[in-house]
Amino acid sequence: MSLYEIEIKSLLGPKEKADELKRKMVAHPLSFSLLSHNKQLNHYFMDGSPEKLLEVVTTHLEEAKIVIFKKMMTEGKNHSVRTREANGKVILVVKTSLDDQTSSNGVSRAEFESEFDMSLAELDQILLDVDFQYQAKWSREREEYGSGDVHICIDKNAGYGYLVEFEMVIPNEAEVESTKQFLYALMEELGVEELPQDRLERMFTHYNKHWPEYYGTEKVFIID
Repeated sequence: MSLYEIEIKSLLGPKEKADELKRKMVAHPLSFSLLSHNKQLNHYFMDGSPEKLLEVVTTHLEEAKIVIFKKMMTEGKNHSVRTREANGKVILVVKTSLDDQTSSNGVSRAEFESEFDMSLAELDQILLDVDFQYQAKWSREREEYGSGDVHICIDKNAGYGYLVEFEMVIPNEAEVESTKQFLYALMEELGVEELPQDRLERMFTHYNKHWPEYYGTEKVFIID
């Protein structure tokens, strides 16, 4: 079964804004609680062959996941491929867009994740061997809060500063629009605004060009 990820970002900036949001989340009727706190490395890839990736990755997947992965790689558009290390786990993440926005940062996306029993460097090498190239390497510290099916992730990102993601994962594409509207209403209640896609893309582009300056550091840039 394919899963559909609805994710809306808001740029918080300084730590004080993140702390203020946390206080509002605890006081909100949904009463969000902390689910996890971890540091992550995320490596984004570009170019490469979806067909070759499909061929090499399926040798590491169980049958049920192979079906989902094949569907995404053959029917999806604007694939975003990344590897992640968090809490000692190494994960392959592939996302495809469900609308005209990008699969890297868009609001509505189909998502595939699978844990691999190997190091991050080894999983990266699988992608590099089928002609993918590094787009950028990202580092962040994440606090994930939850209430029911709603997840709010407050990230301290190298380059970006504090960013928050409002997320729900749903099994039915027909629920995409109503889920988006629910999250927009929640954001308004908590006093945060969506980071416009055009500004997000400018930030993403800037980071990708200069990522070695920021990866693993406390440095932050501002892009209007």
